Amino acid sequence: MRRLATGLCALALTFAALACEREERRFQTLPAKSARAQPVRLTTLQPGQSLPARSGHGPYDENAWAISEGERLFNQYNCSGCHFHGGGGIGPPLMDAKWIYGSDPQNIYDTIVEGRPNGMPSYGGHVPDDQIWKIEAYVRTLSGLAPKAAEPDRSDQMEARRSEQATSPAAPRGQKAEHPQ
Repeated sequence: MRRLATGLCALALTFAALACEREERRFQTLPAKSARAQPVRLTTLQPGQSLPARSGHGPYDENAWAISEGERLFNQYNCSGCHFHGGGGIGPPLMDAKWIYGSDPQNIYDTIVEGRPNGMPSYGGHVPDDQIWKIEAYVRTLSGLAPKAAEPDRSDQMEARRSEQATSPAAPRGQKAEHPQ
């Protein structure tokens, strides 16, 4: 009986040693997302050949849900503490047509990631890239740079639309109700 108990203990220990796999962690490697391909240009002065212009569209520029998420993130990360909900204050205004570092989506993204001299801190590595792109999409709506169809409705506009739909006459069966747009 004692031999059987010893054998079962040895079998259990062998099984436990084989079943547990040690987790390997790499603390020195950086994720690929944090590696930036080109530095952000602050001036047109540079050595050598000029770099190609960086412009294009952000992934969320025409997505109303992402723009409203960008608004939420803008307030959560306290961007409104310096930009005063887009009107300017400590930071420059975001509602006007003239932007110091450009109003292209890539310029706004670069500003958030790398920061700018004289006040704008760098949020690269602290804020995930998808959240930065959502904030960029929202910031562009403040000055009217986003398509009107993508801008999220305000809550009062949504309530008016709901009450309008509730009071509109119902169409007879088989016909579509006409709603003024």
